[in-house]
Amino acid sequence: MTPRTLVFVGPTASGKTALAIQVAEALAETGQPAEIVNADSMLVYRGMDIGTAKPSPAERARVRHHLIDILEITETATVAHFQDLARAAIADCHRRGVLPILVGGSALYTRAIVDRFEFPGTDPQVRAYWEAELERRGSAELYRELQRQSPAAAAEMLPANGRRIVRALEVIQLTGRWVPTLPSWEYALPGVVQIGLALDRELMDRRIAERVDRMWAAGLVEEVRGLVARGLREGRTASRALGYRQVLDFLDGGCTEEQAREATVAGTRRFARKQLGWYRRDDRIHWLTAGHPDNCARVLRLLGE
Repeated sequence: MTPRTLVFVGPTASGKTALAIQVAEALAETGQPAEIVNADSMLVYRGMDIGTAKPSPAERARVRHHLIDILEITETATVAHFQDLARAAIADCHRRGVLPILVGGSALYTRAIVDRFEFPGTDPQVRAYWEAELERRGSAELYRELQRQSPAAAAEMLPANGRRIVRALEVIQLTGRWVPTLPSWEYALPGVVQIGLALDRELMDRRIAERVDRMWAAGLVEEVRGLVARGLREGRTASRALGYRQVLDFLDGGCTEEQAREATVAGTRRFARKQLGWYRRDDRIHWLTAGHPDNCARVLRLLGE
């Protein structure tokens, strides 16, 4: 039989992790072991727990998780490297007769893992130039530069995502054009079943605000203070994570703590809407209403088809 690969996607705060654990435990009761493969680029960092809503130790004890806490905050996570790691974890699950459950972060990372997705090459000198420009000019100005060079590329990313802007400008300089981020709809993995969790926008916005409030109450500011001592500011990827860059701005005196919290809510809402827009273009996804009590049973039925 063709091995299966289960994928959960959807906006922030839609309950992907909770449902993935529920499905994995239900499968285990039938004799089919299942393990979760993380597809969120920020869960890879040790110590970034509160602001990433990382699965708790108790949740990870219930079901084995892959690709969590594998990098230091000073290391850089790239889509290409993550693709290799996730595909290796999925292949390992298949070899052991385990169903891999990919739990998504962004559309870019999920698609890079499950679809046929090739990355343009890189050049250290060109990359270094644009990174220096990012440091000198800031992400907003560099985003305007990208808009001038390729409006299509700029439309695919957020103005605050300096790392992706640098990469886009590097690719344009090396190849003369921007290769669209998302490839054709063709799976590279066997037996993929994609499940999307849909949320009403008003409910999604409320859940995001509540999640950010819980992060603040759980000690996000103190977590960031501790990570600064471990080199968070030097981490090109980790320091730009939602919540973390806003708290860093507060600690640097650029805003009040309340403004940092509000900026985290607003940034997370923008990110969630953008990601939901990308996912909605993929007609291979089976959409379920987030939080519906029958979702686990529905997923099991879809796997059995």
